[in-house]
Amino acid sequence: MNAQQIAEAARDAMWARDRASQALGMQVLAIGPGTATLAMTVREDMLNGHDTCHGGLIATLADSAFAFACNAYNEVTVAAGFDIHLMAGARLGDRLTAVATELSKGGRTGVYDIAVGNQHGEPIAAFRGRSYTLKGKAVVAGLPVALITVLDPWMCRLTSSPPSSLFCRVIFRQSP
Repeated sequence: MNAQQIAEAARDAMWARDRASQALGMQVLAIGPGTATLAMTVREDMLNGHDTCHGGLIATLADSAFAFACNAYNEVTVAAGFDIHLMAGARLGDRLTAVATELSKGGRTGVYDIAVGNQHGEPIAAFRGRSYTLKGKAVVAGLPVALITVLDPWMCRLTSSPPSSLFCRVIFRQSP
């Protein structure tokens, strides 16, 4: 099993239990080690008193993308905190896409940036999440945990996901 297959198995297991993301009509469009893309269409029941999407729901979309990205290694990982900057309003019918990218992962902590945009490519929000990995807890029991060993930190971060084998090496260890 490779790192991409582990990410897909973790996505499937998390999605099956993620009632909040499902209730909001989110879809997981892409998954990979340390990355995820989710989408959500703004519905009538998501609008606030200004007829724009409630900022908390935009944050929820970004947070869900963050969760899928940081759990893609098959280790249970939770949010330690996040910041969000709302840059523009989203309107009824807008298709919002949240793209999560891992910036750093070391030890039990990680940092992820999530860009939220609309169907026109306009930026809606910028979210930065800080993660904490729980030791010894697998998302999918029995599957290995994918670990990224960085050979060149700068180039590993710049390459597309999944990480380039020229600059990053994916190793596996059996989950507990």
